[in-house]
Amino acid sequence: MVRIDVPGDRKVTHRNVAANGARFHIAELGDGPLVLLVHGFPQFWWTWRHQLVALADAGFRAVAMDLRGVGGSDRTPRGYDPANLALDITGVIRSLGEPDAALVGHDLGGYLAWTAAAMRPKLVRRLAVVSMPHPRRWRSAMLSDVRQTAASSYIWGFQRPWIPERQLTADNGALVARLVREWSGPRLPDDEAVRVYRRAMCIPSTAHCAIEPYRWLVRSLARPDGIQFYRRMKRPVRVPTLHLHGSLDPVQRTRSAAGSGEYVEAPYRWRLFDGLGHFPHEEDPITFSAELVNWLKDPEPDR
Repeated sequence: MVRIDVPGDRKVTHRNVAANGARFHIAELGDGPLVLLVHGFPQFWWTWRHQLVALADAGFRAVAMDLRGVGGSDRTPRGYDPANLALDITGVIRSLGEPDAALVGHDLGGYLAWTAAAMRPKLVRRLAVVSMPHPRRWRSAMLSDVRQTAASSYIWGFQRPWIPERQLTADNGALVARLVREWSGPRLPDDEAVRVYRRAMCIPSTAHCAIEPYRWLVRSLARPDGIQFYRRMKRPVRVPTLHLHGSLDPVQRTRSAAGSGEYVEAPYRWRLFDGLGHFPHEEDPITFSAELVNWLKDPEPDR
């Protein structure tokens, strides 16, 4: 169900790799320096289908992974805090036999990419984050910005037990379709893409595992483990960073994301896509992929 093709009938290699005590499904295309792509909610590896092709054509080894509990990866009973999920990502880099990777993350995957770059800097060659502020900026916005709190109302709703899981899988994932469409800009996803995401969310236990990271994010705001995590995230990112955001993103406000560069002690480039929403890599894949590839190939990415 999740081992499907990408545009142009390109044959990606699907396999499982072991990392951090679990098995992770990856989809791979191309040869060259490793670029690891990490999806967000409510999606799985296939959200990067256009970028896999573009990166492979540009001379990169493009790998899209399924996060713990999603797609074809293991659904473990625990391990959904951001520190452990970030170790999943860096563990996959090691399991792929590479010394490091350019790490690209969207939404929750972006949050984890920020985390991985701070926790395991030697394994992250470059960092590209899409539609997600730095974790400390996210925390500050959630606690102090009423508009961001309202925009993230779905996260507060996830704190209830069991009800969100039932809502996500009801009517064959109808809520997933609504969220993907509502969070997009004017360029809505096609019906086939929506069907794919609905089916993936309805794989048993996926909804619960997909929600668990958001439960940790909120419940940890005032807990010792959360305070310790956000204290650790004061450690600056010291690799070139590309920060991509849609101007019409209704989930993560531009104001929340802008300013994340204060946590980067390296070349930092901010790129705002006019007229795009929360999924710029899907809404305008040609423009997005060109921006990403050009930055990855730039030997001296400036501020």
